[in-house]
Amino acid sequence: MNVTTRHGATVLTLAADGPAIDSAGQANDLIGDAWSATADTVVVPASRLGTAFFDLSTRVAGEITQKLVNYRIRFVVLGDVTAERARSDAFDAYVWESNRGTQIWFLPDTAALDARLAAAAR
Repeated sequence: MNVTTRHGATVLTLAADGPAIDSAGQANDLIGDAWSATADTVVVPASRLGTAFFDLSTRVAGEITQKLVNYRIRFVVLGDVTAERARSDAFDAYVWESNRGTQIWFLPDTAALDARLAAAAR
């Protein structure tokens, strides 16, 4: 894990290697880690998300993101999710709708993250 300040946000970024995040219970770990770091944003590499996260019928994505939003912690999936979006119209719509808001973002890279954080800071 790495903690940085980006455009006024305290950002906790998980390492690309590590166990898959594939259950709703892991949201509690993310919240605890964010609190420990006094972070308001948690960035998870797309490669760390298990297949259950991308299958909306499992409710894993919804439960993880809802818990984080309830604690006012922004959740960012960083990386390419093109294949997952192509496999599921529902997931594609979820990503599109999430990216319209301020709390859950699916972004391709750190440049996009910086742009969104800069815009949110205004």
